[in-house]
Amino acid sequence: MSYSQLTQTQRYQIYSLLKTGINQTQIANIVGVHKSTISRELHRNQGKRGYRPKQAHQKALKRRNKAKKRIRQKEWQIIDQKLKIDWSPEQISNKLGPLYGIQVSHEWIYQRVREDKQQGGELSNTFATLKNTENTLEMATNEAKYPIKSA
Repeated sequence: MSYSQLTQTQRYQIYSLLKTGINQTQIANIVGVHKSTISRELHRNQGKRGYRPKQAHQKALKRRNKAKKRIRQKEWQIIDQKLKIDWSPEQISNKLGPLYGIQVSHEWIYQRVREDKQQGGELSNTFATLKNTENTLEMATNEAKYPIKSA
């Protein structure tokens, strides 16, 4: 199962199943989430009057909106500038901490470049390292599929 946040419909489904007396593990199977998701949902959102899906969803939306974004838009602009002058994600990740106080993983930068490419952006056009990395990965995959036999 992959991670996704509960929808309002799922919260109403959880509520209905709880009312019928079904346990958390069975609810998780029916709703299609991990049993810890159900447990966490009930723990976070159960009030004096029990679990109420409308209030639970409102609380979840508040928490989501209140969550701090790790990297602000201004910081991404600095990262984008460095990419456009051919800095690699590793260079950016290593140098931006001391220079600007920005903590960013090189993996996040690679992900941003891939997303930009999918949206027709220009970051991947000026960024040769990503292309080389993809070619290297493809070659490694092919080598694993077709190993060289020793004589």
